[in-house]
Amino acid sequence: MNPKGHAAIITGGGSGLGAATAEALAAAGAKVAILDLNMDAAKNVASKIGGIAIHCDVSSADATQAAIKEAHAKHGAARVVVNCAGIGEAKRIVGREGPMALSEFERTIRINLIGTFNTMRLAAADMQGLPALDAGERGIIIMTASVAAFEGQIGQSAYSASKGGVVALVLPAAREFSQFGIRVNAIAPGIFRTPMLGALREDFQKSLAESVPFPKLLGDPTEYAALAMHMVENRYLNGETVRLDGALRMAPR
Repeated sequence: MNPKGHAAIITGGGSGLGAATAEALAAAGAKVAILDLNMDAAKNVASKIGGIAIHCDVSSADATQAAIKEAHAKHGAARVVVNCAGIGEAKRIVGREGPMALSEFERTIRINLIGTFNTMRLAAADMQGLPALDAGERGIIIMTASVAAFEGQIGQSAYSASKGGVVALVLPAAREFSQFGIRVNAIAPGIFRTPMLGALREDFQKSLAESVPFPKLLGDPTEYAALAMHMVENRYLNGETVRLDGALRMAPR
C-alpha cells in the first residue's frame, strides 16, 4: 500500500521509534496523528512533519477511543497504525528487598501488551469500514515487540512477558482481520538508540553496541522506520514478527 494521502496513527510517536516512523510516513505523504502521553514531545514532532498531536494513554479504553475518534475526525479512518508506546523497566522477580510488587508487573503488561491490543482493536474496528484498495487491502497494523520476547534477560520478566504477548497476538489477529483486508505484523527491535537507552552512560552504550555481531552499532530509529515503511508497502508481508537486531542474541544478563 502506498501511504500517500492516507491517514496514519502512531502511538508513542513523540520520541524514539515512533517519532522516526511518523517522520517517514509524513515524508511519504501520509496524514499523521501522533498519540502520546507527553504532549510537549508529540506537539514538537507534529509541528515538524505537519501532523497532529493527540494526548492518549493507550492502557485506558476510554482515552484511546477518544484519541482515535479525534484522529478520525481530523484525518479520516487510519489505514496505517503503528504501535510504539511502551515502557522498559527492569526488575528481578525476587530481589534483595523481596518479591517484585505485583503492581509493577501489572503496569508493564497493561501498557505494553494491553495497550497494544487496545489500540489494535479500536483502530481495526474503524479501519474495516474503509473502501478496499488494490487486492482488497484496507490497511495495516504494526506492533512493536522486542528481542526480549525470545531471549529475555534476568530482570526482564515483566518486559519479556509483555513483548512475548505482542508476538503471540500477531498471527491470530492477522488471521481474523484477513476477511477485511487488514494486515498485521510486528517488529522486534534489538538494542536501539532511543531516549530510554540515551539515559545510560556513553561507555555503557558503547559496550552494548559491541555486543551486536554486525554492524557493531546501536540501532537507529530510522532503521526501524524503514522496516515499518516496507511492511506498509509490501502487501504480501502479513502475520509476521521480524527481528531487527544485527543478529544479536541476548545473553542471560
